[in-house]
Amino acid sequence: MQSQEQVKLLEILSSVADPEIPVLSIDEMGILRGVAIEHGRVKVTITPTYSGCPAIDQIAQDVSTVLADNGYPESEVLLVLSPAWTTDWMSDESKQKLRDYGIAPPCRTTDLSQSSEEQRLLFTAPCPQCRSLNTQIISQFGSTACKALWKCNQCKEPFDYFKPI
Repeated sequence: MQSQEQVKLLEILSSVADPEIPVLSIDEMGILRGVAIEHGRVKVTITPTYSGCPAIDQIAQDVSTVLADNGYPESEVLLVLSPAWTTDWMSDESKQKLRDYGIAPPCRTTDLSQSSEEQRLLFTAPCPQCRSLNTQIISQFGSTACKALWKCNQCKEPFDYFKPI
């Protein structure tokens, strides 16, 4: 059970945006794993989207800054790699925010793991602009390592697809 102070801290931390996807907070991304207060010091646990995520240092700095700005100058950000982050930790609301921002959200990893190899090869990312399924992959690497670059054959717009992890 969370204390009132933990709830307040979680509310403060929900204002920290993901530096690569500013439409989502670190809480909405599933990066924020927990918060505790020990001997007057705030300890925040985060899990990077992958072990080499270049944004994790910025996230840790942003967490410390927002806490200090809200009266918690003593804080520590702890990185936890296990369990590994998964896109399944993102809520449906978060995935809708991605879509509204122009990024095709990831499917559930269970959808891929239960598919045959042929179904996985036929997977298509719906266009976040016009919702068409007439899309094609351009590159496995998009604007960041966690996204792939796709193109819509209907509206002709390129778009990022957030890879399911």
